[in-house]
Amino acid sequence: METKTTLFSHFNLSGTNLLVLLVFLLLLSSLIFSQISAILPLGISALISGLLGYVVIPLLQRLKTGQVIQEDGPVTHLKKAGTPTMGGVFFVPVAIIVALVWSGFSQNAIALSLLTLAYAGIGWFDDWQILRQKSNKGISPRLKLTLQIIFAILFCLWMFWSQPNTITTISLPGNLVFSLGWLFWILAGFVLVAESNATNLTDGVDGLAAGTGAIAFLALGIIITPTAPDLMLFCFCFSGACLGFLLHNRNPATVFMGDTGSLAIGGALAGVALLTDTLWQLFLLSGIFFVESLSVIAQVTYFKATKGPDGKGKRLFKMAPLHHHLELSGWSETQVVASFYLISWLLAQVTGIMSLIKM
Repeated sequence: METKTTLFSHFNLSGTNLLVLLVFLLLLSSLIFSQISAILPLGISALISGLLGYVVIPLLQRLKTGQVIQEDGPVTHLKKAGTPTMGGVFFVPVAIIVALVWSGFSQNAIALSLLTLAYAGIGWFDDWQILRQKSNKGISPRLKLTLQIIFAILFCLWMFWSQPNTITTISLPGNLVFSLGWLFWILAGFVLVAESNATNLTDGVDGLAAGTGAIAFLALGIIITPTAPDLMLFCFCFSGACLGFLLHNRNPATVFMGDTGSLAIGGALAGVALLTDTLWQLFLLSGIFFVESLSVIAQVTYFKATKGPDGKGKRLFKMAPLHHHLELSGWSETQVVASFYLISWLLAQVTGIMSLIKM
């Protein structure tokens, strides 16, 4: 397949180059916009996560946790068959443990950690079923959605019991403030389920979900630093753990995060945003996740709308999510990842500026 010419075509963007560039951008942002002391837990999480990968990945190989690849996906992905998955089992606990220790086991950090572990558990169950059945179907979409909703409800019940009444008030750009009352809880449940599914759909190219997740966590952490320092540390630790995971997940990946990691990332981001009244910031920071989800929804909707008597419909994209469409259009994996990293980083800058000047 001929490689498509993009903004990054003239650069030697290997997976290692992208990792180095990402680390530089995140460290630069940390030094400029956050406290120097906050960088330490980020670095510790990255170091532990990266080193732990050298121990856990061989163990995953011995346990025969090789990924099952879709046969109708990009041809270049077929060579990835057998690469260990479930990488979330080592970087998610690292982020949580370091965050809890650094935050002094604050109530909000503990609740967020439990929420994150719950969504990681759903992902692990799905990954395990994929490996057991030797297919890429895993648990049924209905069961996965039901479990996500159950844990979202439990987290909402905890917020209702433990948080001030003002949590149902949300802020929007332009100094607009809305008191949603009971509608907030419906919105909260939707955000938790939607964000976890969106990050899950983004996990399909080496380094994509981990890198964009690291950017989103760091940006959200910087934004909430003045109001929620304990959750800022939680975000920084997750950003660092994602960077450590990228040491092994960069192209060509030696491990995939699986649903164990991707569902956890989405659940953690959503939980932080709900507790810190940063929902609109999360929406902007999740621009890549949103577009990836939208591409799947559009593909399915268009296919059903154009379905003929033979049961076949037309496809809006060559394949969904969007990153697969770009690959089948001639983009290399690293070009897709570099483009999405750049977009995520720019969205982070815009979100940070808007938050700073309180637009």
